[in-house]
Amino acid sequence: MAAKANPVGRVRWSMIWLAFGAVTINYLDRANLGVALPYMTDELDLSKTATGLLLGAFFWTYAGFLPGAGWLVDRYGPRRMMAFAVAAWSVATMLVGAATGFLVLLLIRLLLGAVESPAYPSSSQIVARWFPVRERGMAASIFDSGGRAGTAFALPVTAAVIALLGWRGSFVSAGVVGLLYCAFWLRFYRDPDEHPRLTAEERAYIREGGGQSADPGVEPMPWRRLFRYRTVWGMVAGFFCLSFVLYFFLTWFPSYLVDERGFDLLKLGFFGMLPAMLAMPAQWAGGWLQTRLISQGRSVTYARKLPLISGLLLSSVIVLAGVVESAWLALALLAVSQSALCFAASSLWALPADVAPTPANVGSLAGIQGFSSNAAGFISPLVVGALLDAFGGSYVVPLTVAGGMSVLGAVIYGVVMRDVVPLGTGTGERATASTSPPPAR
Repeated sequence: MAAKANPVGRVRWSMIWLAFGAVTINYLDRANLGVALPYMTDELDLSKTATGLLLGAFFWTYAGFLPGAGWLVDRYGPRRMMAFAVAAWSVATMLVGAATGFLVLLLIRLLLGAVESPAYPSSSQIVARWFPVRERGMAASIFDSGGRAGTAFALPVTAAVIALLGWRGSFVSAGVVGLLYCAFWLRFYRDPDEHPRLTAEERAYIREGGGQSADPGVEPMPWRRLFRYRTVWGMVAGFFCLSFVLYFFLTWFPSYLVDERGFDLLKLGFFGMLPAMLAMPAQWAGGWLQTRLISQGRSVTYARKLPLISGLLLSSVIVLAGVVESAWLALALLAVSQSALCFAASSLWALPADVAPTPANVGSLAGIQGFSSNAAGFISPLVVGALLDAFGGSYVVPLTVAGGMSVLGAVIYGVVMRDVVPLGTGTGERATASTSPPPAR
C-alpha cells in the first residue's frame, strides 16, 4: 500500500520526545558542574587549569566508551541501554555532591562520562527504527535539542538550587530527577514492533519510508570496513570541529559571564539561559527545513549539508564576542553563534541512519561519530583553560580559536563528506576513491 502524506497516528513522535527528555536530563547533569564551578572553586582550591581538566575529564571516558556503547545499542536495543544509562549517570551525579577535592571530583567525572555514553547511540537508533527518511532530520533535531534544553535549564534551575541548598545539593537534586525519569522511560518506551498503540497504518508509513526493523536479519558491516569510506571520516572530523565550539557553551560559558562580563548569580541564571533557549527553535528549524527539502524532491545529501555548512559558517561570529565592549552585545553574538551551531547540528544524528550500510550499523556509526564529538569535548575546555591562564584570563584568543574551528568544520562537511547515502552505494565514497566530483543526484 502507498504511504499516505498525512498518516493516522503520532506514536513515533511521542517516542522521540521521550528521547528528548532523556537527553535533556543528560545535559542537565553535564552542565551542572559548569554552573556550580564559580561557587566550588574557593572551597576546593581549583586553578583555571584544574577547572579545565575537570570539565574535560568527563569527555575522556565518554568519548572512549561511545563506540562500544553504540555496539551495545545495536545488540541490546535502545530501551534497555537508555534505561541503564539514565540510572547510572543519576547515581554518579549524586556522588559529585560528596566530593572533597580535585582527585575525587576527577574520578567521579570519569565515571559519569562512561555511564552516559549509551544515550546518543540509543537516540540515533530510535530515529532509525521509528522514522522514515524524510522525517529523520526533524526527529534527530528534536532529541538532540534536549542538549540545549538541559544546558538552558541548568543555569536558572541550578542557580536557584545552589541559592537554596548549596552547590552540593544541586547535584543530589539532579540525580533524583534522573532516577525518576528512568522509571518513566521503562514504563512508556517500546520499539515499533512491540508498541501496543502503534496502528498498522502508521507502521506501514514508517517502514515504506525507510524506517528500519529492530531485527533486520542481516550481518553488520565490520568496523574495519566502515573506516574505508570518506563519508565516515567527514562525519568524524566535521563533528569534532562543531563540538569544539559547542562545548564552550556547555563548559566555560557560565564562567565567561561571571568573570569576563561581571554577571551576578541572578543575571547568570536568567540571561545565561537565553543562548541555549534560542538555539532550540533554531535546531528545530533545521530539522523542519530538511523535511521540507526532501519532500520537495531535493536529495538527502543537499538537505543534510545545507544546514551543516551554513550554520557552521554563521557560528563563527563567536569571534566578535571576545572584542566588543558591551556585555549585552557579546551575549547577543554568543546567542547567534550557538543558534547557528544548533541549526547545523539538526543534521548530525540523522546521518548514522542515512549512511549505515545495514540497520545493525546505526548505533555503531553513532558511537564512532560521537567519539569524535566528545574528543573535542575534553580537548576544548582544556585548551580554553590553558589559553585563559596564558593570556591573563582574557577570552579573546579562545573565542578566536573557536571561530576558526567553525569555518574549518564547514569546509570538511562541504569537501570531505560527499554523498549522504548508505555506505557502498554512492560514487566517491571510498577514502581511496578518485577525487572527481560525484554525479548529480
